[in-house]
Amino acid sequence: MTKKGILYGIGVGPGDPELLTLKAVRALGEVDVIFAAASTKNDYSTAYAIAKPHLKENVRVIQLGFPMTKDQDELEQAWKTNAEIVAEVLENEQDAAFLTLGDPLTYSTYGYLQRTLLLMDPTIRLQAIPGITSFHAAASKIGLVLCESKESLLITSGVTDPEKLEAQLDVADNAVILKAYKNFEEIRDTLTRLRLDDKTVLVSRLGMDDESILMDIKDAPKTPHYFSLALVKKSKQ
Repeated sequence: MTKKGILYGIGVGPGDPELLTLKAVRALGEVDVIFAAASTKNDYSTAYAIAKPHLKENVRVIQLGFPMTKDQDELEQAWKTNAEIVAEVLENEQDAAFLTLGDPLTYSTYGYLQRTLLLMDPTIRLQAIPGITSFHAAASKIGLVLCESKESLLITSGVTDPEKLEAQLDVADNAVILKAYKNFEEIRDTLTRLRLDDKTVLVSRLGMDDESILMDIKDAPKTPHYFSLALVKKSKQ
């Protein structure tokens, strides 16, 4: 019986190629195939650009296209198609890596791929390699203590509705709002209403070109960059 290849879900961190773990770098240097996710509207993969310095020469790179849509049927078909491409590589006894920004199990495309692959074949060999998250890197950049002692830390998505976000922020001591670009004006209004606007830092394109750190969200544009997050610290440092 032939032994199938293994798929590594590798978190490449927030943007700086030096923020990959040693384990991730080792795996990237050993796999036969690299899977890089990109929008179906273009062929650029930010995760691939970050990981590129650590890839072995002439490694095979396969781009997986994912549509930017809310149509659930279209999304599910894309995941199925891409999972079949990955499964075929593993069936041929080749090890592969799927690149994802930040951590593969935190708001990541890898999570959807993992679930789809396991539905297709529960015996498939998968291993997630954790990555440094954008909010940990952002906190390190500005020297912000995210939480300590008995404090709680909320990690939530900016895609959620304002009422839910307000309820979450009301009970959390500190917070991280990922995907802050999506409904930023609503997020800013909510933070202002809760008197947290002056306690919120907006970080965009961390570790990339045109990195932006705004210590006061009042100065932020109506639509921040796609790679934006907000750090909310209720208590003083």
